[in-house]
Amino acid sequence: MIHLLLLAFFAIPALIYFLPTILASNRGHSVAGVLLLNLFFGWTVIGWFALLLWAVLTYPRYPIHPEYYHPCDFGRRW
Repeated sequence: MIHLLLLAFFAIPALIYFLPTILASNRGHSVAGVLLLNLFFGWTVIGWFALLLWAVLTYPRYPIHPEYYHPCDFGRRW
């Protein structure tokens, strides 16, 4: 039980701290720049909010398009 509490005690703040990097990665941004800036300036509140806004409000370099999937398609091309 104590191990789960310790895990939650360290994992939840780490997820919050790296939230701008996680969001940028999911939106298709270049992760290296956001990750480095998050490591160096994420501990400041202003830096963390700036990175969060950058990750959410800017457009990614390449668009992410969902791939068409139909369960009865069986690999056919129409």
